[in-house]
Order: sequence, then C-alpha cells, then structure tokens
Amino acid sequence: MPETMTTDSTPNLLEDIRDILLNTEGIEEAMAADTGSQTAMAKERTSLTREQTRLSTKSTELANIRTDLGRERTLLADQRTTLAVQRTEMARRRTSLGEGRTRMARERTTLSQERTGLARERNRLCETRTDLSRQRTSLADDRTHLAQGRTLRAATRTRLSLQRTELARGRTSLALIRTGLAFLTIGLTLFRYFGVSAWTVFDAGLVLMSIWMVVVGAREFRRANARDRALKELLGRDGGLTDLFDPEPVSPRGV
Repeated sequence: MPETMTTDSTPNLLEDIRDILLNTEGIEEAMAADTGSQTAMAKERTSLTREQTRLSTKSTELANIRTDLGRERTLLADQRTTLAVQRTEMARRRTSLGEGRTRMARERTTLSQERTGLARERNRLCETRTDLSRQRTSLADDRTHLAQGRTLRAATRTRLSLQRTELARGRTSLALIRTGLAFLTIGLTLFRYFGVSAWTVFDAGLVLMSIWMVVVGAREFRRANARDRALKELLGRDGGLTDLFDPEPVSPRGV
C-alpha cells in the first residue's frame, strides 16, 4: 500500500518541480527586465546629471565673463575720466600755444625785416665775392703753371735721386772689389811668407772669400753702371734739366 502511494505521488512531484522552475524563470526574466529598466533610468539620470553639471559650468563661466566685463567697464570709465582730464590739460596747452604762435608771428615779421636788410648786404657781398672769384681764377692759373713746373722738377729730382742711388751702389761695389783685392793680396802674401803650414786653410779661405767679393762687386758694379747709363739717357731728354741750362728759361705754360 505504501509503495502504491509513492508511485502515484512521484509524477505529481515532478510536475510541481517543473512548475516551480517555470515560475523561477519567469521571475528571473521579470527581474532581468526590471534591472534593464533601472539601468536605462540610471543612464538617463547620469546624462541629466552631466547636462546639469555642464549647464552649471557654463553659468559659472558666464558669471565670470560678466564679472570681467564689469571690471573692464570700470577700467574704461577710469580711462575716460583720465582722457577727459588730459583733454582739459591739452586745451589749456593749445591756448598757450596759440598765444606763443601769435608772439612768434610778430617775431617772424621782425626777422623778415632783418632778413631783407641781410639780403641786401648779401647782394653786396656777392658782388665782392664775384670780383674775388675772378682774382682767384687768375691766381689759380698762375698756381697751375707753377704746379706743372714743380711736378716737372719733382720728376727730375726723382730721376736724379735714382741716379745718385745707382752711383752709390757702384761706389759700394767698387769698395767691395777693393776690399776683395786687399784680402787677396793679404792671403797671397801670407801664403808666400809662411808657405804650407797649419795656417794654409785660413789663407786659402781668405783667398776664396776675396775672389768671391771681387766677383760679386764686379757683377753689381756692371749692373749699377748699366742702370746709370739708362738714367743718363732719360735725364738727357728731361725738360726739367733742359730749361735749367737754357739761357732763356722756358715758361711753365709751355712745359
């Protein structure tokens, strides 16, 4: 009897469990739907909170801008007051400048009269300057002629200086030749007097040095003599010497 009751109650128990599971799934679905609705509302609330925060920030910025504009308006009012004071001061200065301009106009009239007198004096001085300019032109022509003669004399002096330099070089070369011949004579005399000895090397060196001095002196004398002859030919055609030895001096105008 008890076994029969157990067998009959098992399907009922399974059905009850299935119903409970179905009810549980419905509850879970309802809870899930409710959770999604709450999430959507939370998101909307967050969005509204952000929008409210943004509007608050914008309101704060506008309040700051309004405060800055108030400060700028106050500053502009101060500047306007300062400019009004400066304008008043400039008006006073303009009045003072007008008085000064009137005074300067009177002084200008006086100066104009003085300028007229100075212009007359200037005209007189200009006439005097014209006469002096004519005299200066005549003196300038004479000075030009004298300068041309001086230039010619300077060129002649330069050539004579060059000739003197070449003659000095020739004289130095001759002195070198004379010194070399004297050393040569001394070396030959010592060699002849002492013969071959320990001083022979010194005698030979003295003779070689004297020969070198003679050769160098002769070469330099030849060059100096050639340059001296060339300068003599130039001086022969130089007008600066020609008019010095002429019985009738040549005028600088004809040089």
